[in-house]
Amino acid sequence: MNHITTASTDEIKNLVGKVRAGKDLTPDKWPDGAPVAVTLSFDVDTETIALWNKCHSPSAFSRGEFGARVAMPRILKTLHHYQIPATFFIPAVSAVLHEDLVPAIQAAGVHEIGMHGWIHESIVDIPADDERELTLKTYDFWCEQLQKPPVGIRTPSWDFSEVTLSIINEIGLIYDSSLMADDRPYEILDRDRPTGLIELPVDWKLDDYMYFQIDYERGYHPYIGPDEVFDIWRAEFDGACEEGTTFILTMHPQIIGHRSRMPLLNRLIEHMQSRRAWITTLEKMSAYLQND
Repeated sequence: MNHITTASTDEIKNLVGKVRAGKDLTPDKWPDGAPVAVTLSFDVDTETIALWNKCHSPSAFSRGEFGARVAMPRILKTLHHYQIPATFFIPAVSAVLHEDLVPAIQAAGVHEIGMHGWIHESIVDIPADDERELTLKTYDFWCEQLQKPPVGIRTPSWDFSEVTLSIINEIGLIYDSSLMADDRPYEILDRDRPTGLIELPVDWKLDDYMYFQIDYERGYHPYIGPDEVFDIWRAEFDGACEEGTTFILTMHPQIIGHRSRMPLLNRLIEHMQSRRAWITTLEKMSAYLQND
């Protein structure tokens, strides 16, 4: 029998109540009267997932290498074409393996780089002390690389352990983008206590991985075409417009950056621009919410 069935209601409330959603932070208006705030975010994992999962074959590494070698130039070219910024969450080891990655992103002068673990480690599967050590190590790495502190984090695999929130608060980040308690921005509560930390939430249906990633090791082969994914993302965006809130899309270069999928991103950007969306970074979005 699952032990949770014998837990008291107070024990269940305590378990569930460790990290909760606080007040909705959607402002009364967005800059220039935009009906919605949008961020295109990219998790630039490259070879780190294979490294962490002990899939150390050249084949596994090559799939990650594609993200840095081929997909990132395509993505940066597209962002430049439409003159829009984006937020890139990068494991520190990805930046070490691909030394031209960070300079290429920074060259545009408009993009943000956020934390995404040291080597895409599974923080729910390692001791709390190891999570803290790796997170602080990652923070120091990006402070040196960016010549300024990063302001946001997306945890690897969107996981949260019992100590993740305290570590984020310890290093003084402004926002997290890993949780799913709302599809609007909200303040994170620590056992019902406001933390001041802004959550810019993610969602599986707004993630290219769910639709396109072939899991060779598990034999998982999704079957859904780019047109169908476009319809889902457009509907979510249009709904966010109607509500006047946020639309945050998560993509992975090695997934979205293929020839048959980049047109999907182009079409979506053109649709968003036709609706006068404020397309910005999560850093600027969180700063606006702080000052609203």
